[in-house]
Amino acid sequence: MSGPADGLPEGSGDLQTVVAEEERGRVVAIDSAYHVDDRNTGRDVVISASYSGVLPARFVADLRPRAAIGLDCGIGPDGAGIAGLWFYEALGIPAATADVAGILLGDGVDVHRNGVLSRVNAPALACGVHPGMPVAEAAVRLLRTDPVTHAPQEITNREVMEEGPDGRAVVCTDSIAFGTPADTGRSVLVTAGHTGRSAVPYLRSVRPWGFICSDGGRGREDSGMAGLVLVEPDGLAGATVDARTARMGDGLSTYHDGVISAANVHARACGVEVGMPAAAAAHLLLVR
Repeated sequence: MSGPADGLPEGSGDLQTVVAEEERGRVVAIDSAYHVDDRNTGRDVVISASYSGVLPARFVADLRPRAAIGLDCGIGPDGAGIAGLWFYEALGIPAATADVAGILLGDGVDVHRNGVLSRVNAPALACGVHPGMPVAEAAVRLLRTDPVTHAPQEITNREVMEEGPDGRAVVCTDSIAFGTPADTGRSVLVTAGHTGRSAVPYLRSVRPWGFICSDGGRGREDSGMAGLVLVEPDGLAGATVDARTARMGDGLSTYHDGVISAANVHARACGVEVGMPAAAAAHLLLVR
């Protein structure tokens, strides 16, 4: 294992420091994302002390390392400090960011030694990496775990959050379009698309026990939640969360982060109210 000396790895004459090594690859610390090279292709987990925006992600991803960890740099306007996570995700590369408050900027070895993850993308999450994990631990996990790749239509991210009476359950998935016949009359579906008129055919087809979706930012004439009223004649109890409180396209965020922005007459009869956490509203719909 190489170590730093006068700012450079001993004996290597380059800008990469190997901080862990196993048969399947290495964990390599670099001070800048631009120090990645073809030695890292396909085998190494690269930890850089650069921000994790799209620009550095382009340079790192071009070399196709096994995984990448960078910094969130305060995230910033439009999520610019972490936007590279989704660039990596589109390419199937597990990636994460470390909280900048806990490390020395420009020092990749320090990021490895002292960093704590703040954000992860879906391939990294599938490898068992999560926010709050030390960077050193996460890097080894990424080194030892191959991400499972799926075609876009196979990614539904379905998870049971709470079980209720008579076999019912609160089920998170990323879109109401991912509802299945198994949800009919038994699932409270918590999803992350808008609740406009285009959601109505899916709601009527699946006919869940209840549903919570996003209001999509409401839109003109509250079109992002129009489906709430349109499905009232079908007897479907539903609500929306404020799109400013939960990530669109992420059903788990709807459940954990969402705040109810509207509810139809059937949901209100169950006690669902504007301002209520989505998880609490889902429970009320489940046990009605």
